[in-house]
Amino acid sequence: MWQLFRKSSMWSRHTLKDNYDVVIIGGGVHGLSTAYYLANLGVDNIAVLDKGYLGGGGSARSTAIIRANYITTEGINFFRESLKLYEGLSQDLDFNLLFTQMGRLDLGHTESSVSGLRQRAEFNQVLGVDSRMIGPDEIKKMVPIIDLREGKSLPVLAALYHPPAGVVRHDAVVWGYARGADRLGVEIHPFTEVNGITEKNGRVTGLDTNAGHISAGTIVNATAGWSSNLASMLDIQLPIQTYPLQACVTEPLKPIMDKTISSANLNAYIYQTERGEIVIGGPVDHYPTYSHSSTLNLLEELAFYVLELVPCLRDVKILRQWTGLCDMTPDYAPVMGEVDGLEGFILNCGWGTWGFKAAPISGKCIAELIFTGKTPQLIAPFGLSRFKDDTLVNERASAVAAAIH
Repeated sequence: MWQLFRKSSMWSRHTLKDNYDVVIIGGGVHGLSTAYYLANLGVDNIAVLDKGYLGGGGSARSTAIIRANYITTEGINFFRESLKLYEGLSQDLDFNLLFTQMGRLDLGHTESSVSGLRQRAEFNQVLGVDSRMIGPDEIKKMVPIIDLREGKSLPVLAALYHPPAGVVRHDAVVWGYARGADRLGVEIHPFTEVNGITEKNGRVTGLDTNAGHISAGTIVNATAGWSSNLASMLDIQLPIQTYPLQACVTEPLKPIMDKTISSANLNAYIYQTERGEIVIGGPVDHYPTYSHSSTLNLLEELAFYVLELVPCLRDVKILRQWTGLCDMTPDYAPVMGEVDGLEGFILNCGWGTWGFKAAPISGKCIAELIFTGKTPQLIAPFGLSRFKDDTLVNERASAVAAAIH
């Protein structure tokens, strides 16, 4: 009888070869999605390398909120397409990702913040993203437990309501893309660390790993918080600093809210999972570091800010706390595409605090770039050259609670 429940691996094990057409460094959602869509285009001889287990970096430490209500034309167009892909991704991958479109409220507590949210709503609507402004009465109806803070500092004046936003099971997305890529012939190599990248005459030629040297025609840097370290192997200095981002989750409770809520003024965001836990997040730490250590002072800050909005949680126990690494750029926008003067080296990094929600469309666009040799228009504004050409994409205003203090 127990044979009916025989375990089988979700992806195959391979012996590392000495040559691949494409090597993707980083086995998180961005690396795996790139591999999946590239294989779907008919490219074979692809390897995904990760120095740890699959999805053990930023993907495992994300709060996995999916949304498209950004502020710049470039950001709105890009994340709109990613949200569309997420809506059909479970069917595409034939794997239940537990994607729940519960809707999102970005709260405005001052006239200035409400004005900014109203501007975002108008930009969203013009570019086909479902967002609208709502007042305190409608907010209270949607989330009865919220304190509108009437007569207090930072009262809730309005909110940007984004109905299609939601949350997804982060490890399911990793597993779904890995399984899908494996079925298309992609080799996945966890616990394979890159120690160096070789180049000759302005073109990358291969990688040195803890399992030996690999020749490669194209190399993709999808290593999130470690992307600057990897680029430095080629003497490329990326305009990226790595900051810790902490979050926590409470013990399970009966259902008390069915929206994700974010407040830039109170530096916090919150939602309830289907298991009943309350997920709480806020701004990145005050200083850059590669440490994954969680801190008591940040936990105290998160608790303080959340209780300003939802005081009924005051006696709820924290179940666990964790820390991820965010690769932050000066304009809070990602870096995608080729590097001038170095053929075959592709960047998919600089995601800061919203990399998870971008994984489907970033992987699809990077795959198209590799396959066709042409940069898709959707990611053209996010090239590394923008920092030299003074054509930055300013998405800081939509970073909300996760912005650097």
